[in-house]
Amino acid sequence: MPTVKFPALMKYYVDNQTEFSMPGVTIAELIENTLLQYPTLKPHLFSSNGEIRRHFNIFVNGIHIRDLEGMATELKENDKVIFMASAAGGSFD
Repeated sequence: MPTVKFPALMKYYVDNQTEFSMPGVTIAELIENTLLQYPTLKPHLFSSNGEIRRHFNIFVNGIHIRDLEGMATELKENDKVIFMASAAGGSFD
């Protein structure tokens, strides 16, 4: 079963875990299964039009899914899926 790694800032929505196993043959299925178990996570991952929020990046074994097959990216038993929220802000003064 693939391992999912979540940002520490969002672990509240996944029972205070930063890493857990979740079944899924594709990224889309893994996300669907994750949302079935943790439904309060959905508005933080998806915009109102059903797209993954722009500030979220998803990596499989260190490769961004946009460089793979997107949501259709197939997963293997030992894959590591990382959800990473982009950070912005601050100044360089």
